[in-house]
Amino acid sequence: MEPEISVIVSTYNATEWLEKVIVGYQQQLFKNFEIIIADDGSTAETAELIDSYVKTSFFEITHVWHEDKGFRKTEILNKAIQKSNAEYLLFTDGDCIPRNDFLQVHMYKREKGFFLSGGYFKLPLPISQFISKEDIVTQRCFEISWLLKNGLAKSIKNLKIRSKGKKANILNRITPTKPTWNGHNASGWKEDIIAANGFDMRMQYGGEDRELGERLFNSGIKSKQIRYSAVCLHLDHKRGYVKPEMIAKNKAIRKETKAGKLTETNYGIKQLEA
Repeated sequence: MEPEISVIVSTYNATEWLEKVIVGYQQQLFKNFEIIIADDGSTAETAELIDSYVKTSFFEITHVWHEDKGFRKTEILNKAIQKSNAEYLLFTDGDCIPRNDFLQVHMYKREKGFFLSGGYFKLPLPISQFISKEDIVTQRCFEISWLLKNGLAKSIKNLKIRSKGKKANILNRITPTKPTWNGHNASGWKEDIIAANGFDMRMQYGGEDRELGERLFNSGIKSKQIRYSAVCLHLDHKRGYVKPEMIAKNKAIRKETKAGKLTETNYGIKQLEA
């Protein structure tokens, strides 16, 4: 049976976090999916971890890897898109543990002519490290009482994890946060993403996901806000790969996309095939 959704998970040398993420997908209420792991040049340790879960997971896992030549996330994401088998694609990161209804929400909310914009619930490093497989299997790591007990500070932001059902839908409608394409939690139709030629491979860290969303907007695709409905826990980590020149370059490309109302990049999936 063909998967109804392909989950594309980006990763780079973060096996401790990636394992927790895979365990999160093993708990999903919606079962007909595959995972494509977009690996931006990790060492053999990541491949060994993935192989162990290929043997024990009810869903298919495909490992897409290329050599480490610096930050090339957009390129490996395009390669992962090429390997996907579903008509609907969800993009997330290897540091985001999904709640068990995560895929169910994306599948229920999907609609032709739209992409879905989710967020994440950011955890401090000590809790990120403390969460165990058992905490994910039991789903207690998604309970606000458990998080507060284990060091989470009280905050208005905790509404993101406390809210479900009608309350979450209301918060989705009234939040001032714009429903942009967010690489850690966004989904859309494969045909729309292919028409946009996927990710712009000139781009490195900083808005590279948003730029794809901006091209989708330019083509007439709209967005839906689901940040309070599709919940994932973001595990904290350092970002030593971020450089100011990356941010500046990406801002210039995004400015060009907006000014020219571009719907397709000349540096995407088609160029991989050339």
